[in-house]
Amino acid sequence: MRILIVDDEVIIRTGLCTVIDWKELGLELLPAASSAEEALERIPQEKPHIVLTDIRMSGMDGIELAREIKLILPDTEIVILTGYDDFNYAQQALRGGVTDYLLKTSRPEEIIKAALKAKQNIMDKWESVKQDNRRQAALRSQLLDRALNRGLHDDEEARTQLHLWFCNNGVDTSAEDGSEIARQVLLVSCSGWVTFAELLQGAAENILYELLPCVTLMNKDHFVMVVRYEAGITDAAGLHKALQRVTETLKCAVFASLGPVAHDDEGLRMSYRAAKEVFAYQGLLGSTGLYTLQDIQDRSGSRTVCTEKEETELAAILMNDNATDLRHWVNLKVRTQLEDTAATPLSVQGYLQSMVVAGHRWLERASTAQQDLSVLSALSKLEGEGRPEEEVFKVLSAIMSIFHQGLDQNKYAYIHKAIAYIRDNLHQPISLQQVAGFVHINPNHFSEVFKRETGCTYLEFVTRERMKLATDLVQSTQLKVSDIARRVGYEDIKYFTGQFKKHTGRTPSEFRQGSKD
Repeated sequence: MRILIVDDEVIIRTGLCTVIDWKELGLELLPAASSAEEALERIPQEKPHIVLTDIRMSGMDGIELAREIKLILPDTEIVILTGYDDFNYAQQALRGGVTDYLLKTSRPEEIIKAALKAKQNIMDKWESVKQDNRRQAALRSQLLDRALNRGLHDDEEARTQLHLWFCNNGVDTSAEDGSEIARQVLLVSCSGWVTFAELLQGAAENILYELLPCVTLMNKDHFVMVVRYEAGITDAAGLHKALQRVTETLKCAVFASLGPVAHDDEGLRMSYRAAKEVFAYQGLLGSTGLYTLQDIQDRSGSRTVCTEKEETELAAILMNDNATDLRHWVNLKVRTQLEDTAATPLSVQGYLQSMVVAGHRWLERASTAQQDLSVLSALSKLEGEGRPEEEVFKVLSAIMSIFHQGLDQNKYAYIHKAIAYIRDNLHQPISLQQVAGFVHINPNHFSEVFKRETGCTYLEFVTRERMKLATDLVQSTQLKVSDIARRVGYEDIKYFTGQFKKHTGRTPSEFRQGSKD
């Protein structure tokens, strides 16, 4: 904040400049002026915030100077100093917009107090302007948001305010002949700065605002622009050039989606909806570039469900408690999805959720009755705020931790790990020796402890688990009996049917029919 001292007496000028430490008060002291005329000549360029002036000077006096300053810089604070204790002078000065009136005989602390009062007045004005600007910006944002999402056809006053804003920013809503001027909606997101992400968005918005006739609306991770359409200036080629300027200036990646050209308010809403639809493909189309509906029209969606092979791979990784392998596996699967040229945001989200569901199913299969699975509900959804591979890894890693922490609390943890292994491998032959080897325990000792902990022999347990899975498949799917038999580890269909009837009292076909009845 700058202060200018004006006095035609060199002793007074020098004294005011040197006796008070203006820098300590947060004020930049400009070179003093020896007359009102000199001050008026310099003020338009130096723009002082505070003027401390004598009231009686040769030529123009302090009161006239105050009036002239107010015409040039209305917000300037003026403090009058005089050697005459004259109330009439004081009244004239105050009517001229002077902040304070002091005698030249005033002590330094009184002059300091007057200067600080003037400084506070200016700071209050600045804060008031800031608040007013924030209120106006918030109002404009609300109006634009309503216009793009719901329309303002039922609110004439709001339409007028928004159209005035458009006109003030070169996005006129109608030409001189009354026809609507073409506009289009552009959504822009910038990335590449490790920190200060919001600052990056704001800087990009400022650059584009200077380059293009537009109004903008800032959101959390991107901003919306309504741009006046002009061939060669704000068409796709022109917008690409402007976005490239942002990339080069801010050293960042810029992703933008462009809606079709609109000629009326309803068309503008359609342009916004189209831009949002395309913007949802960020990550699928890449992290940079300018895209339109044409770039996504051939995408029909990729697969949304994990294969049995993928579920088996995931189960093995979760069982081994290997976070590095889990991260590599998740990254590979997610990257494959994102690189699929048929993928859509919905299909990718479906696949990611399928990965999480596969993890849940494994935990439910692998866990014993003693383990607390109440936390599963907290791991049921992806947040959608970070990188997709990070979100999936976070959930699956938590699932893996739940299982292995439960094992750590059990004296015979290897038995529960063996049970999980059995349930994951019911589709293939699994001998006692094979399972004992998996948990690194002597087969005889394993067999003894297994029977004590589960209440049944190893063979009885495996058969029971296979029949449990078989009944679930018979009830919940339309798979052929032969396919179900193979899924639960039986190549001999007759033997499987005999085992199934022994455990349920009915053949698979009878059991399925009974379930329907």
